[in-house]
Amino acid sequence: MERLEPLAREREHQSFLDYYYALKDNEPVEWERAWEVLSVQETYFWREMSQIDALTKTIIPQWFQKHMTPFRIWCAASATGEEPYSIAIALAEAGLDVYPIQITASDASPMALKKAGRAIYRERSFRSLPLELRQKYFKPVEDGWKLDDKIIARVKFRQANLAESADVAALARVNVIFCRNVFIYFSPHAVRQTVANMASRMPAGGHLFVGAAESLLRMTSDFDLQEIDNAFAYVRIR
Repeated sequence: MERLEPLAREREHQSFLDYYYALKDNEPVEWERAWEVLSVQETYFWREMSQIDALTKTIIPQWFQKHMTPFRIWCAASATGEEPYSIAIALAEAGLDVYPIQITASDASPMALKKAGRAIYRERSFRSLPLELRQKYFKPVEDGWKLDDKIIARVKFRQANLAESADVAALARVNVIFCRNVFIYFSPHAVRQTVANMASRMPAGGHLFVGAAESLLRMTSDFDLQEIDNAFAYVRIR
């Protein structure tokens, strides 16, 4: 609420209830401003890599042993792009970029998506990325480090709100969803609703990764928690 207070005052609303009704009327400009204030864009390269390692070492190789159809990944709430770009780099390092793998990344914040599209990052984003990978995939520019164009081209960004069923439905028909460190900001009801929307589109055997501090136990019966290598994933059951 504190984050929204300056916006409510600027619009000369007398209460948060008045501001709520302004948002409820679906004013596009006001929604964009609210998302910029509320969005949490704290992320970095090579975060929680055990899950991405499970993807590149086990999940994707097993898929292409049986299929030649594209393997689809959705990074929900991808903020400024470090997560999907980490996946693209990991695929290249594993020699998997020769396969038809599609990465879609989304966020509710237009500003975050703009930054992701520029793919220029500063030191804070590299706290976990090995130096040799930074030197291999980034080049220094005036205001930071620019990601290699070939890696940028592997990721398609679009705006989406996880609280909107239609947005989730449009993106969730994939093999793997990364929705990490997002649900900690949701109410239990919102988590259940979002996960149910994802499950309704995901194929059986699809994998959902959430953050290490998050749990969907008692939140859903559509997924089975499984350990894959040294990571945990929620696997879509029939």
